Amino acid sequence: MASLFTQEIHLSKRHEEIVSQRLMLLQKMKNKFGDENTERASLLQATETASRRNLRLLQDIDAAEEAFQTKLIPHPQPSMLSLETRYWASVEEHIPKWELFLLGRAPYPIGAENQNEVPFVQTEAKL
Repeated sequence: MASLFTQEIHLSKRHEEIVSQRLMLLQKMKNKFGDENTERASLLQATETASRRNLRLLQDIDAAEEAFQTKLIPHPQPSMLSLETRYWASVEEHIPKWELFLLGRAPYPIGAENQNEVPFVQTEAKL
């Protein structure tokens, strides 16, 4: 009977050890999860702060770009507008001549003496 009593005492002590280890592990887990939650909250706050900062930076860049564009491109002078208008009129006038050549359906439009200057394009057109 004494051996059963000693065995009971031994098991009781072992039970107390296991329960105390369990409590210690539970406390460690609680601390770890608390630390992780704190870290997550800190990371979330840092991410939100960075997003707001990036948005402000993008807005500042857009504003600076717009200001730069308005300063960079002043209102063109009338002589420049006239030159630009004449240029585009000339381009539109010559498009039909060059269109067939570029599609490979006609010879070089300027004249036979210039045909040797662009043999690659004509070779491509014949293929």
